[in-house]
Amino acid sequence: MAKDRAQSEDFTTPLKRLLLGTVLLCLFAIFLVWRIDSPRVERFRLAVIDRVVPNFDWAMIPVTATVNLVRDFQSYQRIYEQNQELRRELQQMKSWKEAALQLEQENARLLDLNSVRLDPRLTHVTGVVMADSGSPFRQSVLLNVGRRDGVLDGWATMDGLGLVGRISGVGENASRVILLTDTTSRIPALIQPSGQNAIVVGDNTRSPPIDFLENTDLVRPGDRVVSSGDGGVFPAGLVIGQVAKDPGGRLRVRLSADYERLEFLRVLRNYGAERIEDTGRLIRPVQLPSNPEAAPTQTPEQTSEASDG
Repeated sequence: MAKDRAQSEDFTTPLKRLLLGTVLLCLFAIFLVWRIDSPRVERFRLAVIDRVVPNFDWAMIPVTATVNLVRDFQSYQRIYEQNQELRRELQQMKSWKEAALQLEQENARLLDLNSVRLDPRLTHVTGVVMADSGSPFRQSVLLNVGRRDGVLDGWATMDGLGLVGRISGVGENASRVILLTDTTSRIPALIQPSGQNAIVVGDNTRSPPIDFLENTDLVRPGDRVVSSGDGGVFPAGLVIGQVAKDPGGRLRVRLSADYERLEFLRVLRNYGAERIEDTGRLIRPVQLPSNPEAAPTQTPEQTSEASDG
């Protein structure tokens, strides 16, 4: 068996070498023919191409498919890169959209602050809410306006919709605002259109109750609640909210101010009405007689004598 294998190998080795030499010789001859620059050889090449190439269409199918596959893969790679770039641009657009919405909301709140109607005698200073220092037992915020801006304790603060609270503590560059919802807040209020006086009492909820109401039968849910100005706590006529009734039947105030988005607050400068403590400063108008000719004319001496008598 081993001897037969050796004989077959001795026979095939020269055959392989002969075949390899023939293939190399044919390739070299083709190369030379393809490189020769002669009209006859050119006609010969064209004749060969016309004769052989059309019959090899079946052999070009795999090559064409491979080329198309490579092109499709390159196209897919370009599409993938474009898709990734579009995703990044979309993410940036979303961030810009969010920023634009925030600016739009901020602009709307500022427009609300500018459009709110106040007593023309009241001036104001607008501050930005720096922090919410509220807790379950205390409701307050901090503003970036203080003593340098002329802010005083007790002044009212509003957003673009309604009354928010009062200044309680003033620093050089900041001040604290006690909200209407705080348990220490007591606001004299007037309910319209019935004209009932009441007190809005904070209880750490967004709908503080109404106490000390004169006649509850004259008050209906939806009635307007404004500050009455009693006691000099707040200026009169500031919008607080609307009357609402809880499930227990107790009257409360649905506050007009948006406590979810307190970003800007308007501090109302209210120096109060001038109080006359010295009665001598009160000047009464002079009562003139209806018939000046019939009225007797008194000299200054007679006037002094009458006053002494």
